[in-house]
Amino acid sequence: MATLPCFAGEVAVLRNGFSIRHERREVVGLTTRLYVSADGSSFVDVPTAEIEHFEAAPELPASAPASGPASGRLNVNLSHPSPFATNRQKSPVPLNLADVVSSASSRYRLDPDLVNSVIKAESGFNARALSPKGARGLMQLMPGTATTLGVPDAFDPQANVEGGTKYLRELLERYNFDLVKALAAYNAGPLRVEQYKGVPPYYETRAYVARIVRDFNKKKAAQMAAASSAKPLPPKRTTTKTAKAAGKAKSPPLVQAKVSGQSTE
Repeated sequence: MATLPCFAGEVAVLRNGFSIRHERREVVGLTTRLYVSADGSSFVDVPTAEIEHFEAAPELPASAPASGPASGRLNVNLSHPSPFATNRQKSPVPLNLADVVSSASSRYRLDPDLVNSVIKAESGFNARALSPKGARGLMQLMPGTATTLGVPDAFDPQANVEGGTKYLRELLERYNFDLVKALAAYNAGPLRVEQYKGVPPYYETRAYVARIVRDFNKKKAAQMAAASSAKPLPPKRTTTKTAKAAGKAKSPPLVQAKVSGQSTE
């Protein structure tokens, strides 16, 4: 992992027309990690080949929140900083992709980090992505699915994220909030999940589920680490009773699953 210097408020301009504002960046293999919060708890991984260039970010309006966690949501009721994403190919009006994800996630009571992990796996944040099977947009909606969800243009980022988030929520409810089954159904279809009573024996689907769960867990771990480091140090005096209680305390669980022997932790 190589850390590259980055001036505050730098923007990564992507080949697909979007740009992402970030505080600093790191190269991890063939991926560039863009940290969108100053404490490093929130980030977006982008294939380095998809980054056209970096440039200084424009100054935000005085009314805009400073970079870093804002009063909003991340994991239901946690804060979620917003990278400044703009689709310059379609419209001169800035599109804040993080706000689009946050709004849809709030409406359907999902974690924005989960939705972002699905978008990353589906399209790599490319709003114009088109799969060989015809799936379209950020969350790769098939034409029939888009019609059922009331999405007239699957290449419209806001409509696509709205429809894809709604569909993911429906799948979670259908499988009693079993995330692995819901993600498998998002990829291979509910009929295949019910046919095999779980994740279908397709390499593509199993790798897809594992990739999303790993990405989601990584973000949660980073947030937990940042929150832990921000806590004040406890008093030095510790009784035997409190020491035992501390030893038994458990951290909040991450979403964990194993898919065909592949650890998704």
